[in-house]
Amino acid sequence: MSQEPAARQPLEPAAADAVRAYAARTRAEADRFASALEGIAANGLPAVEECTPWEELREAHQAHLARLAAQRPAVA
Repeated sequence: MSQEPAARQPLEPAAADAVRAYAARTRAEADRFASALEGIAANGLPAVEECTPWEELREAHQAHLARLAAQRPAVA
C-alpha cells in the first residue's frame, strides 16, 4: 500500500516574501564567506597587522546584540 504525500499548504503572500528575503540574505552571506575563503586559498592568510583581534570582534558583537535587545520590547 502506497502513501500519498501530504498536500502542501501555500504561504500567505507576505510570509512567502519574508522567506524569499531571508533566503536572499542567507545566500548573500554565504557568497561573502565563500569569497573570503577563495581569497585565502588564492593569496594565503592576511598579515597579522591587517587582522582585527578576536576580542575586538567579540566586544563589537556583544555591543550590537545589546543594541538589538534594547530595541525589542520585553516578553512577559
